[in-house]
Order: sequence, then C-alpha cells, then structure tokens
Amino acid sequence: MSDRTRTRLLNALKGSGPQTAAELATALAVTPVAVRQHLDGLASEQLVDFEDQKGSVGRPRRVWALTAAGHARFPDNHSTLVAGLLGGLRQLYGEEALDRLIGLREQESEAQYRAALNDAPDLPSRLQRLAELRSREGYMAEVEAESEGSWLFIENHCSICAAATTCQGFCRSELALFGRVLGTDARIERTEHLLSGGRRCVYRVTPAAA
Repeated sequence: MSDRTRTRLLNALKGSGPQTAAELATALAVTPVAVRQHLDGLASEQLVDFEDQKGSVGRPRRVWALTAAGHARFPDNHSTLVAGLLGGLRQLYGEEALDRLIGLREQESEAQYRAALNDAPDLPSRLQRLAELRSREGYMAEVEAESEGSWLFIENHCSICAAATTCQGFCRSELALFGRVLGTDARIERTEHLLSGGRRCVYRVTPAAA
C-alpha cells in the first residue's frame, strides 16, 4: 500500500468515524477489494479494528474503526494541554479540587441530558437520544439491542481520554451520570473500558424489572 493511500484511509476513519470497506472505497475512489487488503494490513499493525454489526436482514456489516493506536497517530496538543492542566490542579490544590471539578462537569452534563431526554417516552428512546447527544460530543456512540431484552450503549471513541487517563474519576462520574439520566427503570453496568485495555467503552443497560 502506498503511504498516500494508507494516510487517506486513516484520515477517512478519523474524520468520518467507523465505516465499511465499501463506504471507504466509495469515499476514496478505490476498489472494495483493494480497500479490504489495505485494512487487513493496518489491522496487522493494530491501527484499525472491525466489528460485525447485525442488521435486520442479510449478512452482518463489517464496520472498521481506528484503534487507540490509530488515534494516537494524529497529533493531539489539546490532550497534552488538558492532562497538564489537570496535573497542575492536583499538585496545587489536591485531589479534592479535581473531585469538585468533576462534580461541576457532571452537574452541567446532567442538566443538559435531562432536558434533551425529558420527552423520550421509554428506555430505548432515552438510550437513542443519549447516543445522539454523546455522538455530537465526539464519542461515536450507538445503541445495540440484545436478544434477552437488554441493550448495549457503545462509545467507540473517548473525547476526554487524556483527562480520564489523568484522573479516572471522570469515568466513574460518567457511569453514575448515565444511570441517573436513564431513570430508575434501568440498570447499567460497564462491560468494556477503553482505559482498561478495551478498544471502546461499552455499557449494558437492563430494564430494572428484568
């Protein structure tokens, strides 16, 4: 694979998020067979990974996305700045100051999410609305129904990875936040965690009566 094609594939996944090989081929004007070969090469370097998504009919769609290593190929001075500021805050004012900052962010997010979810009639609707909100914030969120009546709330990207790496209180805060805005008729648990070695963050949401 030429360096230019390789760069274009990575840029396409970074800029537009997870895509199938066919979608990438159309966007880059390359044959689907060639794109699949290139993706296999990037996967062997652990720069991309795929997920087979079930549809209502036909074969599952194989959707490709950047891994953490793939995202790391793109300069992120903003993340470096955030990590430095949080480290400085902890050094100057202690862990309590970080907890207060996380609490303030949690309150602001909760008010925003509650307003957006207020008229959603049921739990699946609230989940879908929350995924839309989180996607607009850069988390590449989606909802996947499971056969036993639960749902997976999936975030394919972490918009606050640098902050969460510096202080995992952000991750604990988001789990608690999701539980509150989804309502008392839902139970939520994190089943996959980006900062614990997963390629994404996944939450299983179960109706409270189940």
